[in-house]
Amino acid sequence: MTTLLHIACSPRQERSASREVALAYIDAYQEAHPGAQVSTLDLWDGALPEFDQHAMAAKYAGLNGVALSPQQESAWATLRALAARMHQADVLVLSVPLWNFSIPYKLKQFIDLVSQKDILFSFDPASGLSGLLRDKRAVVVYARGLDFSADSGTPAREFDFQKPYVEAWLRFVGVERVQALVVEKTLMGSEVDAAARDAAKAQARQLAAATAD
Repeated sequence: MTTLLHIACSPRQERSASREVALAYIDAYQEAHPGAQVSTLDLWDGALPEFDQHAMAAKYAGLNGVALSPQQESAWATLRALAARMHQADVLVLSVPLWNFSIPYKLKQFIDLVSQKDILFSFDPASGLSGLLRDKRAVVVYARGLDFSADSGTPAREFDFQKPYVEAWLRFVGVERVQALVVEKTLMGSEVDAAARDAAKAQARQLAAATAD
């Protein structure tokens, strides 16, 4: 049985273009694979912890092979539990809006929380870094208000720090199979917005239907 984890990165809820396209993919995937299970991790529900002094101390204690204090153990257990959602999933579905040419700060907070040694990656002095999220796939929906085509005023090669960052992070933690769905021009009027969403949702449904379980 396949498990999908939807990591929702926009606070706009039903108005979010990235969320709308991600849900189209999830719905189509469940239709094509009736046994698939779906859970949602909403980064805006207030549940993300702070990476505080105890978490930082636990990080460096682990790096130095030092025993953790009870407060450090508690902080580290919280991070492990948060990352466990990713370990338990077969497919990671991220709905990511573009903010200031990059990602929302809540997604950056989540990445900083879970991207820890022996949680999402391992390190060996001889072999180096190795991601721990092996044998998983990711589908990432990127939403952008402007036009990022090569001949636009905001070409992706100069202004896109969203997609390259997310996909570099996914590869770092071991997810090699990453598929992207992009919806652009959502700030260029209601008709352009609706057409862009519809086109991206059609692509999402095709991708879901063509994906083997």
